[in-house]
Amino acid sequence: MTVASMTGFARVTGEHEGWQWAWEVKSVNARSLDMRFRMPSGYDRLEMVAREAVAKKFKRGSFNFNLSAQRTDPASADRPMQINKELLDDLVQEASRYGGRVAPDLPRIETLLTVRGVVEPVETPEKEDAFVARIQAMLKSLDEALAALGKARRDEGSRLKSVLDGQLDELGRLREEAMTVEATRPEKVFERLRTQIQEVLDGSAGLSEERLTQEVALLVAKGDIREELDRLDSHVAAARDLVAEGKAIGRRLDFLCQEMTREANTVCSKAGDVELTRIGLAMKATIEQFREQVQNVE
Repeated sequence: MTVASMTGFARVTGEHEGWQWAWEVKSVNARSLDMRFRMPSGYDRLEMVAREAVAKKFKRGSFNFNLSAQRTDPASADRPMQINKELLDDLVQEASRYGGRVAPDLPRIETLLTVRGVVEPVETPEKEDAFVARIQAMLKSLDEALAALGKARRDEGSRLKSVLDGQLDELGRLREEAMTVEATRPEKVFERLRTQIQEVLDGSAGLSEERLTQEVALLVAKGDIREELDRLDSHVAAARDLVAEGKAIGRRLDFLCQEMTREANTVCSKAGDVELTRIGLAMKATIEQFREQVQNVE
């Protein structure tokens, strides 16, 4: 399976017996699964079903759903109209308060009747079976929207995978370069340790045997970075396997980023060579770039 991004957008339209609707779904990166819905009044029952459908298809991401619906049958244009008298009275009262300060004359009734909500169609009760049939059709459109969103996330993930692979290749190259630096060669490490230990022994007057042992052990621990480079190589290999595996790997990749950063920091702190320090800093920069991309992986 391919890597899936958490970024995507989909729009699907549908119609059923004089109604048209459109689902718009977008998702962005998030630490967990988060959903927000905007739907017309009366369609709240769709939210629970939509939440269950999303949880079955996706593991992470912040999702925003918007459903718009309107009647399109010709009969709807011939429906009787009614005046919202309460709203009209409020408008007349407000117009009386501000009349003369804003305009010399009060607004005409024809103008007030054009205000949205003053003149409304008379809604006739809809049969339950017709409403349920429309709900089922809307849910089918939602499934299509989620499928389209999943494809958009996979397409984005495919492009993201090539970036991740390139950054892992660069980390592997830097690791190999660090292994070839003269300062990491076993004979050079041994020579440097011997010199440092001799310096400790020469200045050991007044030091207890226990303290002297601790100082030598500390020099040995700081003298060789090959162990850190080997662990880094192991983390890079594990990250490659995850990227090849696909599915929901974002959290595991994020953990590996932390481990790789720890090894790169140790390489920099132990480096006693300018070239090795340069490589360690390049490693840290590449790992940070990798981590930024991982934040978009599901």
